[in-house]
Amino acid sequence: MFYPHTPLHERCSEVQESRMGLLTELRDSISRVTDRLFSASEPKRIGIYGPPNAGKTTLANRIARDWTGDAIGPESHIPHETRRARRKENVEIERNGRAVTIDIVDTPGVTTKVDYKEFLDHDIGKDDAVRRSREATEGVAEAMHWLREDVDGVIYVLDSAEDPFTQVNTMLIGIIESRELPVLIFANKTDLEDSNVKQIANAFPQHETVPLSALEGENMDEVYDKIAEYFG
Repeated sequence: MFYPHTPLHERCSEVQESRMGLLTELRDSISRVTDRLFSASEPKRIGIYGPPNAGKTTLANRIARDWTGDAIGPESHIPHETRRARRKENVEIERNGRAVTIDIVDTPGVTTKVDYKEFLDHDIGKDDAVRRSREATEGVAEAMHWLREDVDGVIYVLDSAEDPFTQVNTMLIGIIESRELPVLIFANKTDLEDSNVKQIANAFPQHETVPLSALEGENMDEVYDKIAEYFG
């Protein structure tokens, strides 16, 4: 409030302080609104990668079912059954007070060559086998595009009963590292008698290896703990 006998310079100072207070309040109000609008970041795209028949779709389905009630795609013992990337959006995982929302991208198994004869061993006719091999080859190219351009993190699935020292595994891990993507290595199929988690951990000691059986649901608590920790 101004009084008639208050000096002019003091009245000007009070007006300026009042305006500054209003501007500060307005700025803080805008900031609070903006924070609310953008506090929920976009879901992170997490690609599930690995060689054919490592159990990627089985794991993707278990994660999706556990947190959304829906599966992503059909599971099969036939190689290259996943021939196109499948995506399950807005999968929210909550663990130990930490929540992360991810889009799961189940990718085709990456290999250097898809031979149609692989399908003939599963009582699939030649024409269908040739078609499947062509689709699988296109799927591998699609998976590589996702890895180089469109994923924010990687779950790398390996069959713990198979030798991890392959050209494809080394190449993919190298690409993941070159993009500086967060990566978890899952040693799957621990329910198998020949499972050897240690050889996978030894193959890629620079990354954490988590054992599990996606088929049996073994050690999924640790799986979800690590997903929330690494991708949250």
